[in-house]
Amino acid sequence: MALDKPSTESEATDSAAPDGGAATAPNVLRDGPKPPIAPITVPSQAQDDGGPQGPGAERFRPPRGPNPLAFGLPALVFGGLRVAMEMGVFIPQDFALDGPMVGHTTLALGAAFTVAFAWSLGRRSRSDEEAALVHLAAGETGSPLMLSNAQGRVLYANQAFRSLFQRNAAAEIPNALRFFEQDADSPLTVRRMLAAAASGAKDWAELPFALIGGAKSWWQLAARPAGGPRSGLVCWTARDVTARRELDEVRRAEEAVLADLLDNLPVGFFSVDGTGRMVYANETLCKWLGIRLSDIRDQGLGFAEFVAELMPSDDPDDDGDNGQVILQPRDGLSFKAFLLQSGRTGDSGELLYTRSIVVRDLVKKQPPPETAVVAHPGADEDLSDIARRLYWLFDEAPVAIAMLDMKANITDCNGAFLKMLGLHKDDVQGLPFTERLAKEDRGEVGGQLSKVVMGIMRAAHLDVRMPARGGREITASLYASRMEDGFGEVTGLILHFIDTTEHKHLEVQFAQSQKMQSIGQLAGGIAHDFNNLLTAMIGFSDLLLTRHGPEDPSFNDINQIRQNAVRATSLVRQLLAFSRKQTLEPQIIEPKEKLSELSEVLSRLLGPTIDLNIEHSRDLGAIRVDPTQFDQVILNLAVNARDAMPGGGTLTIRTANLSLDEPVQRGMELVPAGEYVTLDVIDTGEGIRKEDMSRIFEPFFSTKEVGEGTGLGLSTVYGIVHQTGGHVFVDSAPGEGAAFTVCLPRYFEEDAATATAIAETPAETVPDGAPEPELKAEREGIDGDLTGVGTILLVEDEDAVRMFGSRALRNKGYTVLEAANGEEALEVINATDKQIDLIVTDVVMPGMDGHTLVQFVRQEMPDMKVILISGFAENVIPGGIPADSSFHFLPKPFSLKDLAAKVKGVLAE
Repeated sequence: MALDKPSTESEATDSAAPDGGAATAPNVLRDGPKPPIAPITVPSQAQDDGGPQGPGAERFRPPRGPNPLAFGLPALVFGGLRVAMEMGVFIPQDFALDGPMVGHTTLALGAAFTVAFAWSLGRRSRSDEEAALVHLAAGETGSPLMLSNAQGRVLYANQAFRSLFQRNAAAEIPNALRFFEQDADSPLTVRRMLAAAASGAKDWAELPFALIGGAKSWWQLAARPAGGPRSGLVCWTARDVTARRELDEVRRAEEAVLADLLDNLPVGFFSVDGTGRMVYANETLCKWLGIRLSDIRDQGLGFAEFVAELMPSDDPDDDGDNGQVILQPRDGLSFKAFLLQSGRTGDSGELLYTRSIVVRDLVKKQPPPETAVVAHPGADEDLSDIARRLYWLFDEAPVAIAMLDMKANITDCNGAFLKMLGLHKDDVQGLPFTERLAKEDRGEVGGQLSKVVMGIMRAAHLDVRMPARGGREITASLYASRMEDGFGEVTGLILHFIDTTEHKHLEVQFAQSQKMQSIGQLAGGIAHDFNNLLTAMIGFSDLLLTRHGPEDPSFNDINQIRQNAVRATSLVRQLLAFSRKQTLEPQIIEPKEKLSELSEVLSRLLGPTIDLNIEHSRDLGAIRVDPTQFDQVILNLAVNARDAMPGGGTLTIRTANLSLDEPVQRGMELVPAGEYVTLDVIDTGEGIRKEDMSRIFEPFFSTKEVGEGTGLGLSTVYGIVHQTGGHVFVDSAPGEGAAFTVCLPRYFEEDAATATAIAETPAETVPDGAPEPELKAEREGIDGDLTGVGTILLVEDEDAVRMFGSRALRNKGYTVLEAANGEEALEVINATDKQIDLIVTDVVMPGMDGHTLVQFVRQEMPDMKVILISGFAENVIPGGIPADSSFHFLPKPFSLKDLAAKVKGVLAE
């Protein structure tokens, strides 16, 4: 890239500055300040300490109030909010009445409606607080939530709040919360919030908490009154703001560095407005003139007040705004200085402000060695010593600086530039600047720099990416301006760089995590609802098949309906895998052995036109993953590579150990320091377009033709790898193939003491485009006599699922009692004279959920057997299932055999 000199015509038009760039500054040396403009003044802006009572005779009779609206209106509003949250719908920030309270508005509003409902049910003694606690528990959605009284006693905290913040369940606020030991301010802040909420006001604060393991995390904690003005109840919610705090900290650090660079330059810098008044001066100039920055604002000082003498210039083109001056500070001796100025004008030509530099004490002294000095024609002898100042401004500057000649070759650069790239001066000097840029940026940067040289633009500011030593990629803000000799001829460009790599990485990582979290919540909600529908479809098909044998003409039609419903379960499982809401069973495996087992399957899957190469490094470490999910990751990546090579090619799977001493950014992924095992899946296919790289892991995104894929293969890989604690990223370009890298934590023997199983039930291996799995009963060959006797309470809010379940269990000989929600289930228990042997309840229901229902029942019937059913995995259902509990779990969708076998097995215990 060569930079051409401007023609005479371009030079003549350069001074017009239509974009409000450089213009002639006011003669602040000869003219004093004009009368100040009147400032524009902006006006300034501002007791029940008990928990739920013990069990009694009225335990399962829901309280009734005289007003039916006390049930209808809160239930409708809370139900709507609940559905919106589970479906991943976000409430706009401007919906909330409190700016910083946005993250808590929906949850707190639902909790407040629920508490108000329980309070209005007509019970005026201990049942008021009990009803509020029951219905607040019903609002668990996985977000941290706690209820206390005005004295700070914790009445209820959901699983999310307990695991994150609660130190001691028996202590009162703030001693119940998990603060850092050195943090003395946070407990005082929480006491203030408690007092405010108890008096009827709302309060919030962003506080650091010590998570399990000692990690520091920032959360926005909010407190507000709940249950009415005299209830004495306080609702606490929390929102994770760690990522934003880190981003703000980086931004503040960068601003502080820039402010320090400007204030502590070894030259004076100031600016005056159109009236001649100084509007800014850096700390260096203020010290020279014996003033403070506040004096400039308060006294309306002008720079001309400090000019004792304007020394004549030998340059006939000088208009008097530049040159040597003698400055007289308020206290002290006068000194010689050199003044350089430029100005910025508005659309109508009026001066907005100047950019002025003052260099003082120009004494004769040899410049430092290797510092080039270009003499200004006709300049005074003292100007030769300006090189001493320029040495500190260039070589010792904390920002990276490079100089280019007219051919865009680097003629000189400072130490900060070399340090930023990790290079020696011999690696860059005399070489084209474009070699230091990423290929994608070279065209745009070259065009912008050419415009600066030709005078079309006074300066250029753009973001660039620059490869650095060690495989790193630097992101920097580039500021380019022209260099001219004493006759105004362009001699090249001077470039200033500010390293913004960490800032950009945080921005990209934060935006990507927010996007993937939103998509994951939506995918999880859809999967949950589809599991309910599939349960009804499979269940009623099973009921029909019991009455229509193989000889019946309708048998094949019914069986086709059932088989397609079973096929649909694989899509739901992949959605749950992406949203990280599936059940995993991690084990210690050797990747080399696992890939050897898969090699035959991979060869059949790839076909005869694609060669398979598997390469292992020596001393390959072990990993701790779910074996079936590991298989699914490899198979999905292999299928994706196969589809990218329709004409054949080579698929290489390469394993290696990786040790990182510091975090490394790869695409959208920031891989922390640590020990890893990497698996590279490399194909020689068509490659991936740049615009598709940021979307390839999104569910249902596919570049294949309609009907040739679900678009869930790579999203399933993303979800499984991240749920396992790893990372996945891709390197590709059109026509150059693609390389997917899966980075999994390496397992060491000392990790065995802290390793814990994630769940009991393994998930199935379903590569995108491969055959779907069968249901549990068919997979395990469950058969035989599934009849039984006993009374079962079935609680399910989905009518179709409840209808199927009750009919299936009655056909097997059981007596079935039905309820549509938790409150109705309590009424059924109180109304029946039969002994209930088993409760089968859905987890997520409007009103009281299944988890809360069972907790209340077991207070009176501690030996009650329970089966929880849910469209989510066992480890992500609201409230969670304690590891030592006797609860049993049946995931949806399930068949008639699944349900009958589970019920018979639990009753037989």
